[in-house]
Amino acid sequence: MSFREIFEQHSWEAVQESIYSKTSADVERALAKRKRDIEDFKALISPVAAPYLEQMAQLSHRLTVQRFGKVISLYVPFYLSNECQNICTYCGFSFTNKIPRRTLNDAEIQREIAAIKAMGFEHVLLVTGEANKTVGMDYFEHALDLIVPHFANVSMEVQPLDEPDYRRLVAKGVYAVLVYQETYRQATYREYHPKGKKSNFFYRLDTPDRLGRAGIHKIGLGALIGLEDWRTDSFFVALHLDYLKRRYWQTKYSISFPRLRPHEGEFEPKVHITDRELVQLICAYRLLDGDVELSLSTRESPKFRDHVLKLGITSMSAGSRTNPGGYAVDPQTLEQFETDDTRSPQEVAAMIRRQGYEAVWKDWDASLFLNQAKHAFDRRKLTI
Repeated sequence: MSFREIFEQHSWEAVQESIYSKTSADVERALAKRKRDIEDFKALISPVAAPYLEQMAQLSHRLTVQRFGKVISLYVPFYLSNECQNICTYCGFSFTNKIPRRTLNDAEIQREIAAIKAMGFEHVLLVTGEANKTVGMDYFEHALDLIVPHFANVSMEVQPLDEPDYRRLVAKGVYAVLVYQETYRQATYREYHPKGKKSNFFYRLDTPDRLGRAGIHKIGLGALIGLEDWRTDSFFVALHLDYLKRRYWQTKYSISFPRLRPHEGEFEPKVHITDRELVQLICAYRLLDGDVELSLSTRESPKFRDHVLKLGITSMSAGSRTNPGGYAVDPQTLEQFETDDTRSPQEVAAMIRRQGYEAVWKDWDASLFLNQAKHAFDRRKLTI
């Protein structure tokens, strides 16, 4: 059964009602279990679970240390382009926003590489807008040829691609691809994406399947917090994760928690999540899945990131700039959204150490992964 078939068996309204009807007994039952399922997750993200947050946090901390140890992986976003053909009402890069557009050329990419390396990073997340003609596969492959030799771990967050394209990215050394559905509420999805390829709800929904078949090492999931009811969207993220882990069991997975931040344009979040509720959500994911990586970006405040570090998070960005050329080429160009934690990478690493954790700049060897990717690619060619 495909995820689309599973998805279509769950109506948004029924899921929402189920979450909000959970009882204290459901929460206590979920907390008492050694292995939890998707119904337990509903209870743990429900409003009635709020009084149990301290117990959830303690369990989440213990499970995270057991699985990952006291380490936090550090990464930095590397924006290559802000050109975009989509209209997304909540995004600073939206086609309708009259901003200067920029795509980095070879020399500019090299300058950004040097600046990022000087900060100490070995893990970069390549980000672009969605503009296939200017930042399509030819651009990606050429940029990867320039970037991959300099870093231990290269991930991407770009427009959804077809399966053969993902195979090409894997062969070029891409370790992970992040693709957020933004919202799983199909009835309102088009309101936020009225124009462009991104308006195709099911093409985006099927993207993790294409990644799994292409043999990517890690898939990143998430929903944009602020568009629709965060509890219901989070259930569908968890449902998606459960399906993917069963089908592509050799793949690793991560979940991110992007809250809407100020940006160019006039969009205001439809719903809000408090800091306490976001802690609840992070802990609920950890209690559901002890193996999933949980990532927190510089969208969040220093105080919040310091507080939540021990409660389930395994990776953080630091020193982030969300504009192409933001580190060396042109730091003043318009950002995709405003960051909140503006501390330097060294300040974030020092904070991590003060809490008794290790800041990890390199946790994967690119040469090993490239060798594995080449063998996987060769095997696929033999079976075609």
